[in-house]
Amino acid sequence: MTTMSAGIAVLGLLLSSPAVVIGAMLISPLMGPIIGLGFALATVDAKQIRRALFALLAGSALAVLFCAAIVLLSPLKNLTAELAARTRPNLFDLLVALFSALAGSYATIRGRAGTIVGVAIATALMPPLATVGFGLATLNGPVFGGALLLFVTNFVTIALTAAVMARLYSFGPKLSPNQTAMQLTVVIVTLAALAIPLGLSLRQLAWEGRAGSTSRRAIEQLFPSQARVSQLDLDFARDPIRVSAVVLTPRYRGDAEQQARTALQSSLDRQVDVRIQQYRVGTDASDAGAAVIQAAQARATPSSIESEAEATAREVAAIMGVGRDSLMVDDAARRIRTPAAPLPGATLATYRALEARAAASGWTVELVPPPVAPPTVAFVGEAFDQGAVDTAAWGAARLGYGISISGSTAQVGLLSAALGERGVVTTRGPGTGPVGGAALSWTTTATPS
Repeated sequence: MTTMSAGIAVLGLLLSSPAVVIGAMLISPLMGPIIGLGFALATVDAKQIRRALFALLAGSALAVLFCAAIVLLSPLKNLTAELAARTRPNLFDLLVALFSALAGSYATIRGRAGTIVGVAIATALMPPLATVGFGLATLNGPVFGGALLLFVTNFVTIALTAAVMARLYSFGPKLSPNQTAMQLTVVIVTLAALAIPLGLSLRQLAWEGRAGSTSRRAIEQLFPSQARVSQLDLDFARDPIRVSAVVLTPRYRGDAEQQARTALQSSLDRQVDVRIQQYRVGTDASDAGAAVIQAAQARATPSSIESEAEATAREVAAIMGVGRDSLMVDDAARRIRTPAAPLPGATLATYRALEARAAASGWTVELVPPPVAPPTVAFVGEAFDQGAVDTAAWGAARLGYGISISGSTAQVGLLSAALGERGVVTTRGPGTGPVGGAALSWTTTATPS
């Protein structure tokens, strides 16, 4: 029964089907050993405690491993909404488990078996274990840890609450007052230890909810009263936070993203990246409805359904003026390496600034510039232009070249030391360089990238 329940649960989670997940909750036999553990704790029956713990741990391990095997064999490994819903437990989940355990224990003592069905659905023991299996199979630490915390919260709360209910109904009458006090202390300390991280999680969720409301108000205030925000998404995993909105407006506003970014950074006290997609509509309902359909169709077309990596790669390719096929994309490391198209009159500093602009996407972008000449480094006494040295070192790292320095002995020594600290291989070039500075040129000696 445990294996079948786990299989149904993980398939329901992968398909994001609530009905299938509920079916797995009803089949799962894990509630029995958990309630049994609670009653064994109430009577301090060591043999029954061992039996219940063994059944629970063996069943849980079997469920996790079976679910992981299914995920490994499955072509679907995306984190669905049903999976994500079980990765961020909070204090409310503990309260749900507490109230469910009270109902389940009472139903067990009073012989009302039908109530256990509702308790099984409310506490949802098997879906978190299936999510643990998904996290194990995909090596996703946050999913694994979050789902495991939810499962531990549920089973510990149910077991301890069942123990308390059993004592209230006179189970374990031979226990001494000291044993009773010890039981109560263990219950309170354990629930408090669970409540602290879950409370912090609830606080974060509450902040994210307020951030969403604040973002909506800030964007709405930028547009006429007839405009409305039809879609708003916040990605808190990014740094800075990504706020994406679709706005239906009778008048386009070019500075909306900048104004919203300024307002939100002030309100949230966090760095924010704002992306606003504006659809221009009239003031009547039919125009607004048409715009909603247009936005939905744009999101649903195959060309628009692409991963974040692909969307970022296309954006970077457009900035660099090269084809998408020229880019090397490492999705896991969020890194893109790209050549840059030659630009008339562009210097090495121009390409470095272009890389910085592309890196605003939140990914690490490594631009390989054309082999334009490195900059001349100006000197005032022994002080030299640090910006020019940084640009030359950047170009050497991107191109894999060394640098030849033409200047006075003192200038060559200073620049060799400065560039060497940045990992650049340097040699002394011919001549003394221009007046008031040192000339740099590329060499084929490789600089580590």
